[in-house]
Amino acid sequence: MAAAASTQPPQPPKLTQLLERDPYLAPFKTDFQRRYSLFYNRLKNIEENEGGLDNFSKSYKIFGVNQLLDGGIYCKEWAPGAEAVFLAGDFNGWNPFSHPYKKMEYGKWELFIPPGEDGCSPVPHGSKLKVVIRAQNGELLYRISPWARYVVRDEDKVNYDWVHWNPPQSYIHKHPSPKRLKSLRIYESHVGIASPEGKVASYKNFTYNVLPRVKDLGYNCVQLMAIMEHAYYASFGYQVTSFFAASSRYGTPDDLKEMIDVAHSMGITVLLDVVHSHASKNSEDGLNKFDGSDSCFFHSGPKGTHQLWDSRLFDYANWEVLRFLLSNLRMWIEDYRFDGFRFDGVTSMLYHHHGIGTGFSGDYNEYFGLHVDEDALCYLMLANHMINFLHPECITIAEDVSGMPALCRPVAEGGGGFDYRLAMAIPDKWIQIIKELKDEDWNMGNIVHTLTNRRYEEKYIAYAESHDQALVGDKTLAFRLMDAEMYTNMSVLSPLTPVIDRGIQLHKMIRLITHALGGESYLNFMGNEFGHPEWLDFPRKGNNESYHYARRQFNLTEDHLLRYRFLNAFDRDMNKLEERFGWLASPQAYVSEKHESNKVIAFERAGLIFIFNFHPYQSYVDYRVGIETPGKYKILLDSDAAEYGGHQRLDHSTEYFSEEYSHNYRPNSLLVYIPSRVAIVLQNTDIPK
Repeated sequence: MAAAASTQPPQPPKLTQLLERDPYLAPFKTDFQRRYSLFYNRLKNIEENEGGLDNFSKSYKIFGVNQLLDGGIYCKEWAPGAEAVFLAGDFNGWNPFSHPYKKMEYGKWELFIPPGEDGCSPVPHGSKLKVVIRAQNGELLYRISPWARYVVRDEDKVNYDWVHWNPPQSYIHKHPSPKRLKSLRIYESHVGIASPEGKVASYKNFTYNVLPRVKDLGYNCVQLMAIMEHAYYASFGYQVTSFFAASSRYGTPDDLKEMIDVAHSMGITVLLDVVHSHASKNSEDGLNKFDGSDSCFFHSGPKGTHQLWDSRLFDYANWEVLRFLLSNLRMWIEDYRFDGFRFDGVTSMLYHHHGIGTGFSGDYNEYFGLHVDEDALCYLMLANHMINFLHPECITIAEDVSGMPALCRPVAEGGGGFDYRLAMAIPDKWIQIIKELKDEDWNMGNIVHTLTNRRYEEKYIAYAESHDQALVGDKTLAFRLMDAEMYTNMSVLSPLTPVIDRGIQLHKMIRLITHALGGESYLNFMGNEFGHPEWLDFPRKGNNESYHYARRQFNLTEDHLLRYRFLNAFDRDMNKLEERFGWLASPQAYVSEKHESNKVIAFERAGLIFIFNFHPYQSYVDYRVGIETPGKYKILLDSDAAEYGGHQRLDHSTEYFSEEYSHNYRPNSLLVYIPSRVAIVLQNTDIPK
């Protein structure tokens, strides 16, 4: 009996807790067991064959080209399809055969170059290199190492060059990483567009001009897009060519390290938008066909190509692919001091259909079965396990549109191990409402349902809009609300037209209700906090390589004659209020009212009362709102205040006294004046905070 028991596949130790929390998952118990078993066995194999996950994920210190303490150079590559491998570069006059690699087991190749007579490195810092692959057909291929740390492109060239990065003195971090945050207020950012000027902005610009703005706005986390090197700027960083290289178009690796260090000095957490869902098809300066074969890091044939993105898809069952991707995460954390990751394209990873032509209704059968890519899911479980084990203070976020259950539950429960997931239904809902409905037809119950419909005990990041909505072909909320009038009527010297007035008021209300009701974290894309005009479009042939739309006009908030400063001020004070009361880290709100004809939504969270009147013209005097805790209440935040471009219809000295009068299933209530298109936040002053 004992022998039979030992052959049983490993079980998720806390699976029972998951199934008790959501009994509808019980029919899929064997799926969770199989997924966990796959994870467990892969992890066990790594422990047995690589000296542990710690050692395995430090492979970035061995693979590629690495400096040894004695001044020599050690080079290692995985190129299973190669007949021979050489290193060429400035250091050997580009002789393609003078420095051959030695063939090892499992498709690996290594080369040791001793130090010079003076003990100096044989490959100087800043010199150009290429791995030369002799393919099986005899062709010589000049490739950039998949592990390259720095690649640059000269202005007169199409492709990137690999530059050996080994400065005499690397940047030394001075400030500790911030402690893990309870409330995440994320400023989604792109370094290259973070300037009003029509050019590619730099890490230095972000460090000294943008980070102070982020801090002032009350955001405590920056999520950086387009850092992993990508040859095509207009891909927004999603067609990665060099996974271990920080994009050189913004500056050097040390510039990025300084930027993260300065952010840490301000108490700002820094996350990397990591793209492990696919890779660029470039072969000259990317991973594709590195060893001359169609496969190597990727599936061969049609399975290895994403039909919509025209990019290559990783083979997550491959041992060396796991080494490459896990080491990649480790390098960004330990070399650059990133505090975690937002994993892009998780839906594409989770399913063999990659989400193409597939809608997700929420039926649990959509999340289990043969259409799930369990090798990819296993990789994500390994990644989260590794990060949690080696760097428990780090945060991971999943960008998944499908709603895969347990994605944000611990691996020990059979879950994916992520900390947060993006609440991707929320921005879609706001777009649909603004596009399709008159203000009088807005459905309060539907808004509340979308904002609160999340899996129990899985943390969600709420957002009204992200970079997706800012891109060319789409519209930001501000542009949807105010459109062409943003060009002519955003000056305080021009009359406040009905369109601009409506846009400003709804922009604030939408953001506050999303922030307070929609999740356990909040995200905003840079510039959208103040209603950045127009759209985002990178220089490309279709727009004559123009930078006009590839910038953020932060200067608009500093012009006191423009109304953008009102939205900017509201966003700042909304964040500062959350910092003070911590509603994102509090249990879900209790919604006491969603009145369809009155267009009123009221709820309590973190001891505060949030009241929204979405009615376009109806104000309410002595409007009764049900509350839990009796006491004296005062206004903390009022979207109608003058400093936010409002109409100043509320007296902030007013005190609202509760009555022991039950209303909307709450034991107490109070009477408030709530003007049209206004949101207010009330605090119980009897409870000091």
